[in-house]
Amino acid sequence: MADLFAPDDIPPVPADAPLADRLRPRALAEVVGQDHLTGPEGAIGRMVAAGRLSSIILWGPPGTGKTTISRLLADAVGMRFEPISAVFSGVADLKKVFAAAKDHARRGEKTLLFVDEIHRFNRAQQDGFLPFVEDGTVTLVGATTENPSFELNAALLSRAQVLILRRLDASALEQLLDRAEALTGRPLPLDAAAREALLASADGDGRFLLNQVETLYSIDLPQPLDPAGLSALLHRRVAVYDKDREGHYNLISALHKSLRGSDPQAALYYLARMLTAGEEPLYVLRRLVRFAAEDIGLADPQALVQCLAAKDSYEFLGSPEGELAIVQACLYCATAPKSNAAYSAMKSAWRSARETGSLMPPQNILNAPTRLMKSIGYGKDYQYDHDAQDDFSGDNYWPEEMQPQSFYAPTERGFEARIAERMAYWERLRAERRPK
Repeated sequence: MADLFAPDDIPPVPADAPLADRLRPRALAEVVGQDHLTGPEGAIGRMVAAGRLSSIILWGPPGTGKTTISRLLADAVGMRFEPISAVFSGVADLKKVFAAAKDHARRGEKTLLFVDEIHRFNRAQQDGFLPFVEDGTVTLVGATTENPSFELNAALLSRAQVLILRRLDASALEQLLDRAEALTGRPLPLDAAAREALLASADGDGRFLLNQVETLYSIDLPQPLDPAGLSALLHRRVAVYDKDREGHYNLISALHKSLRGSDPQAALYYLARMLTAGEEPLYVLRRLVRFAAEDIGLADPQALVQCLAAKDSYEFLGSPEGELAIVQACLYCATAPKSNAAYSAMKSAWRSARETGSLMPPQNILNAPTRLMKSIGYGKDYQYDHDAQDDFSGDNYWPEEMQPQSFYAPTERGFEARIAERMAYWERLRAERRPK
């Protein structure tokens, strides 16, 4: 078994290969940004130290080292490395891989099967791995950028450990720049501010960063670039965001909870993250409308009005002018007093309605449009509130078989404080006028 920190036996990379390939780590110790996994106390470090590798799923953003770690893992524990891509492979390819792995197993060689983009395989194809993983024909290492909880079969997940790779931080990306400069013997043609801008543009993706570095080295520049010059030379990186994937749900959750936590700055940041990444503005507006009803409610009834006005404004103006109305609604919701009393009341009332079934309302508050209905007591003794003192009769409106319930409990925040006073006043009158 090779040591975790020893060089591997991977053959040299040609001098004319892309920079990212020439800088690819040749030992696990050279992998940057993933010490929580590859270090001596990390899950991968412990596996290698023990010389036993279990099936794993590497989950992380693009350009964080999933493929590299898998290849180095095979070398570190002395296994045969067999890579396939779920994008280009089918059932026939898998059958060949498993057959070859069985042949090698008879000769005492263990196979590490690396499956890139494993989430691309459908459920039936994923099930096809199970018998070969269980009998030890292969040790599976799958790589995915998508949340395994949503994309992989439960049966497959139960047989593999999910390890999470982190997006590369500024320190890890800086190490890659230092290595590129050391390999080429040339400093990057950037001033300090442009160097920081280049790191930020990578958005945690080491492969993307090195591709941008290779572009910079391929151009003869008379002087180092500043941030404006760098922006003009390199294409702007589009934020990683899939509108039907986990990133979509993560950001809308972050926006909703920032609004609920009354942090307008954070809420505006997540709103910007979504809209600049191409999220549908009307989707965001629908969520703001929902938030206004669920988390603000009658503490500030204008919140719902603001959100619906923002929807009308956006539909009238379009982008980008209409996005300012979305910003206004977002900030209004973030800074409004909060109450989920209406939302809680709704859930309680719905539950009570399901439990009590079809109880008849009291006859005195039922209309009597026919002679028969009037003759059996519909509408009898109804007290018209506008004829009563204070426009309040204090009558009973609950089914006879049911005690009056309390679903809505207004808070002392915002407009609800006034509602609470009004409800207390009516309850006092109701108690005074209730028959003794």
